[in-house]
Amino acid sequence: MIVTIMDGCTGCGACEAINPDVFHIDSTAHVDSSKIPGNEQDCIDAALICPVNAIWVEDI
Repeated sequence: MIVTIMDGCTGCGACEAINPDVFHIDSTAHVDSSKIPGNEQDCIDAALICPVNAIWVEDI
């Protein structure tokens, strides 16, 4: 799975609230790709809850 933060992220923290191991907020969200395995559903949930649709999840 590939998780990408797109332009337009407002750094609201919704994704980090779902899984702070995968997502980290600076001024915008960042993804720790090494933490994605085993947390795929959290990544999907974060993408669905993002208020500006700035999280792109690609299942490979």
